[in-house]
Amino acid sequence: MNQATLNAKKAVVEELVAKIKEAKTTVVCEYRGLTVAQLEALRNQLREAESVMGVYKNSLVARALTECGKDDLAKIMEGPNAIIFSKDVVAGAKIAAKFAKKNENLVLKGGLVEGQFVDAKGIKEIATLPGREGLISMFLSVLQAPVRQFACAVKAVADKQ
Repeated sequence: MNQATLNAKKAVVEELVAKIKEAKTTVVCEYRGLTVAQLEALRNQLREAESVMGVYKNSLVARALTECGKDDLAKIMEGPNAIIFSKDVVAGAKIAAKFAKKNENLVLKGGLVEGQFVDAKGIKEIATLPGREGLISMFLSVLQAPVRQFACAVKAVADKQ
């Protein structure tokens, strides 16, 4: 193997290590049977949610996972895989799961969520969670509830008098 090829492979491994460490969620899915148009549609949906999908050689991904200390994910790296890197914990998994429901050729295999290995079932469960904005609104409504109840109680006392 010549030096240029070796350097190119090292660069890909370094890029993967950086993406794995930076991403909050990494989803591995098999894309066998999808058309180029379908893959491009999935990439566009992911791009809108600040997520990125890439296709890499499994051997290079396995090296990057070893460097990151995430060898458990390397077990599911068989066949043609696409890897989705997402900065939001829920967004990438949600888009991939929604796309997989419409296209049975996209098979979710598992991934990493905040550094922890999760199987395909776990990825699907994470996809059912509300997004960041939904969680923030739920939290704010929980904070607002006691104040609202207090205001209603004060108003009821004032109306009674």
